[in-house]
Amino acid sequence: MADGADRTRWTSPLRRRRGPRWAEQTPTWRAARPALIADTLKRASARPSGNWFVAGASREVRPGSPCGRTVGGVEVVLWRSRSGALRAGPGACPHLGAPLRDSRVVCGTLVCHWHGLALDGSPFAGWQPYPAHDDGVLVWVRLDAVGGEEPTERPVVPDRPAPGSGVDAVYTAVGRCEPQDVVANRLDPWHGSWFHPYSFVDLTVVREPLGESRGEEDDAFEVDVSFRVAGRLVVPVRAEFTAPEPRTVVMRITDGEGATSVVETHATPLTAADAELPRTAVIEAVVAASDRRGFALARAAAPVLRPLMRRTAGRLWRDDLAYAERRWELRSTGRFPG
Repeated sequence: MADGADRTRWTSPLRRRRGPRWAEQTPTWRAARPALIADTLKRASARPSGNWFVAGASREVRPGSPCGRTVGGVEVVLWRSRSGALRAGPGACPHLGAPLRDSRVVCGTLVCHWHGLALDGSPFAGWQPYPAHDDGVLVWVRLDAVGGEEPTERPVVPDRPAPGSGVDAVYTAVGRCEPQDVVANRLDPWHGSWFHPYSFVDLTVVREPLGESRGEEDDAFEVDVSFRVAGRLVVPVRAEFTAPEPRTVVMRITDGEGATSVVETHATPLTAADAELPRTAVIEAVVAASDRRGFALARAAAPVLRPLMRRTAGRLWRDDLAYAERRWELRSTGRFPG
């Protein structure tokens, strides 16, 4: 009975930790070797994506309203059929080029607001639909002309907590850089407590990628870090960073509070590959889970929590997009290899 009571006794996930002052931290520049980050990025860039690109959050594509996106310089429209299935295709009406993102969806059919041409998601007069996928958190579109790879039936969707067991939120920001600059930022965990002291304390990389000698399944960073909640209150965890495809980096909590929770960072090019001033959308999905008994209340309060989760992600990306943009600027002017 005593053992059972111990297992059900509530414990706080918070710990009090002062951590070193910013200037007293152990420098990480020697560990953050440019060659290691570049090699990890190179291996990630070589993995197949099947020409799939994240277009946004699932909940952004609402029944009855089209949603417009530009991916790799290609105008795309997304909408839902009467059954709720995701549909996607070129964003220009095949009649006279009207922007279909401004049209209407009537009983699952996309109806152009210029002349009433109706598109149900089937090919019509040269208008060819794009393969689309809704994974429940994010929507994806397959653009073979943009990706230039061997197409696949489904995108590489990271493993997540079981559907319905977590709280998800999606944050989007846009920067002047290329997807590789966003991915390189995430493949440099050493910058965490230096560049984001308001969020991370005592960040230590405990395992680096083992590279091709051990195979892709071992190509991961493991990090011990404490997430700062307020003042000296932190939540310590162990996390793993992996890059399952060229435009995605996944942070998964493997031990500690919220184990199995993930943060997926997807970098979607908005401009064509040869654009003089590239723009990339960072679409970050946070799926938080917990085995604590009270987590059901968090799921019930998801509509209230999502803006807070997006605000937290936005604070980090305010700095990290500056990091990615700086990297692109240096590369584009020949002052940094890449």
